[in-house]
Amino acid sequence: MRKKIKETIALILTGVVCLFIFMNKNDTEDDTMSNSIDTYKMLRQQIHLPRSDIFQLSSPCQQNMSAYNVTGFSTLPGHIQDFLLYRHCRNFPMLLDLPNKCGGPLNSDVFLLLVIKSSPENYERREVLRKTWAEERLHKGVWIRRVFIIGTTKTGFEKRRLNKLLKLENNENKDILQWDFKDSFFNLTLKQVLFLEWMDRWCPQARFLFNGDDDVFANTFNMIEYLQGQEDNDGSKHLFTGQLMSGGPVRDSSSKYFVPVQVQESKRYPPYCSGGGFVLSGFTARTIYKMSHSIILLPIDDVYMGMCLEKAGLKPTSHFGVRCTGLHVPAGNVDKFNPCFYREIILVHRFLPHMIFVMWNEIQNPHLQCGKTNYSLQGSPLTKERGV
Repeated sequence: MRKKIKETIALILTGVVCLFIFMNKNDTEDDTMSNSIDTYKMLRQQIHLPRSDIFQLSSPCQQNMSAYNVTGFSTLPGHIQDFLLYRHCRNFPMLLDLPNKCGGPLNSDVFLLLVIKSSPENYERREVLRKTWAEERLHKGVWIRRVFIIGTTKTGFEKRRLNKLLKLENNENKDILQWDFKDSFFNLTLKQVLFLEWMDRWCPQARFLFNGDDDVFANTFNMIEYLQGQEDNDGSKHLFTGQLMSGGPVRDSSSKYFVPVQVQESKRYPPYCSGGGFVLSGFTARTIYKMSHSIILLPIDDVYMGMCLEKAGLKPTSHFGVRCTGLHVPAGNVDKFNPCFYREIILVHRFLPHMIFVMWNEIQNPHLQCGKTNYSLQGSPLTKERGV
């Protein structure tokens, strides 16, 4: 029935637009095109259809039609036009929920919550993480818990199959939060805000969080050691640390990170930590969520976090052990995946799933021997952060 409704609406829209063009065939070509586009916009607004997929009735939020009046709107790439039309939308149906993730007699005191950004099709990545650094466990007397935060991709049968996959995964692992919005790079900020809303409701007692991508190699044991070393902070004070970044919007339209002036006029970004992975306290996570209510969404999620911190009068800090841009191994005939380079870091970005599995096992080898001279990375990340 739903499919027939979509097809009927598509035919009606196509017919009306074609009829309009035919009736105005005596006008100039420019006038005809302009009038047709106006009619197209009007019809789309009346039935609340998204610009990027006019034949789908999936958007729960109406377009901000004033975006069409933004100077240069028609020249912007389609995904940026979509962002401007829907950046005000923050309420989406939740498909998979975990209201008991942080409750119950065994895990009511979550010391470290791993919040991992994933996409529906990244099944292999999630499975490897569940078996390696993101495994839920009790370590040094504290609980590590895990959630994957995910939207939806594809359409029709493909979308339903992927959603079925996630449902099956969640039935088995109880670790997926999914909302019915398009899972895309420009919607990462939306994903973060929706998670923070969920956390505020269902997991406000989490002391610390790790927030990162599903293609990173992380050492959760080192995270625990670092966080337990915060003697004056049990999660109730500010902490936000990772690979510190600065700069401003990328104006090159060929870049993945392209942010035009129509989206962000300012040439400056506040200090922020790379979105590949960072560690923060529960206090800071709740503060960011409060600030997000009054800050319009920006498509670059890590920058948006920095904006929320700045508004709250807080600052991110740099951690030597977080290497979101990769680990720069000293030159020479050396295996860059030698576990001796990775045993003391907290995070390295962009690892293939099979390498995550291998590396996790190798760094835990009790017989691993590393010479300080050959495998030095300019000091120990853990001791450096403590001023040793």
